[in-house]
Amino acid sequence: MTIPLTSSEVGQQTVWQRFAVPFEFPVVFTENLFAPENPALRDAVARLEPARRHRLIVFVDDGLAASRPELVDQVQAYADHHAANLELVCKPVLVPGGEKIKADLHFIESIQQSLFDFHIDRHSYVVAIGGGAVLDAVGLVAATTHRGVRHIRIPTTVLAQNDSGVGVKNGVNLHGVKNFVGSFAPPFAVLNDIDFALSLPDRDKIAGMAEAVKVALIRDASFFRWLEQNSENLATFERGAMATMIRRCAELHMRQIAHGGDPFETGSARPLDYGHWSAHKLESITRHHVRHGEAVAIGMALDARYSVLSGLLEPGQEDRICALLEFLGFDLWHPGMLRTEPDGELTILAGLREFQEHLGGELTITLLGDIGTGVEVHEIDTERMKEALHWLQKRLEA
Repeated sequence: MTIPLTSSEVGQQTVWQRFAVPFEFPVVFTENLFAPENPALRDAVARLEPARRHRLIVFVDDGLAASRPELVDQVQAYADHHAANLELVCKPVLVPGGEKIKADLHFIESIQQSLFDFHIDRHSYVVAIGGGAVLDAVGLVAATTHRGVRHIRIPTTVLAQNDSGVGVKNGVNLHGVKNFVGSFAPPFAVLNDIDFALSLPDRDKIAGMAEAVKVALIRDASFFRWLEQNSENLATFERGAMATMIRRCAELHMRQIAHGGDPFETGSARPLDYGHWSAHKLESITRHHVRHGEAVAIGMALDARYSVLSGLLEPGQEDRICALLEFLGFDLWHPGMLRTEPDGELTILAGLREFQEHLGGELTITLLGDIGTGVEVHEIDTERMKEALHWLQKRLEA
């Protein structure tokens, strides 16, 4: 029976809908992940329905497959060994690694086509094995296929294991803008195998340490001191030091996502992105010949000096920060920082506008109030930033 509205009840009405959805997923730190006796992947897949046989499609970074040609067969052998719980729907599929996969939507469509062809549904699993770019791209496909397919990340770089791989973002580039197309979608599980990280070329191992320095600078002074005290072991990629660095960095990123109050970045702040406004622009300027971590290291040094010039950070601390970064193996300058536009303005400064546009709202940049303490500001004095830039350039010349 329909109850008619009285004349006083006709008109605008608002009914509020409120609900909360809890998210949880395991982040496993392990080694030799695809050894048949290692249960980590099997247990991650079967954790909700242990009695089922689960269908999986696996995508592998082609650069990783080239450096570890045995990997594809190891994945297949692992699934065969755990056939009671795992069923690969096809041989692991190779996809481009690095920024290439994020720069052309053709690759997204190809991955989507594979999910369609093999009838991957919301109770199946999409597994990505590779660096952060592969995880970003495959994660975007998983998040948008059937409005969300279970996604397991297996990060293989230091940068992905200690930062992006444990987060909730997915995305690819479009119109020359980094991560213009993307989603927030937590993974079903993350499996970090230290053996993958330690098998990287030295340059990539070094690049991944930038995010550890970053999160220490803005969240944990004791971790920064640990990085200083263990810098020699880290610079020589000692296994125990690298494993500890990766895990602590990942834990701090996870803490921010879970307890920072804005896991899906609905506000104007990107509190974990210290040093990133210029880093993203430098990556674009150099067409990604500068690695993300390398650009972040330069961005952190730049913003540390700006923090000092702004009276936020004690003078001398910027030298301390630069000394650690340089000891770990970072070059803290690139000539692209001085590229100019036709009007004579520094191209790098456009990164401030682009950083703001990514979220909208007011400009919000994280600077340093102390080692271990990030401070959000909403204005940047471009003349002062140019002064910081020239200070950084002179360090190279000294």
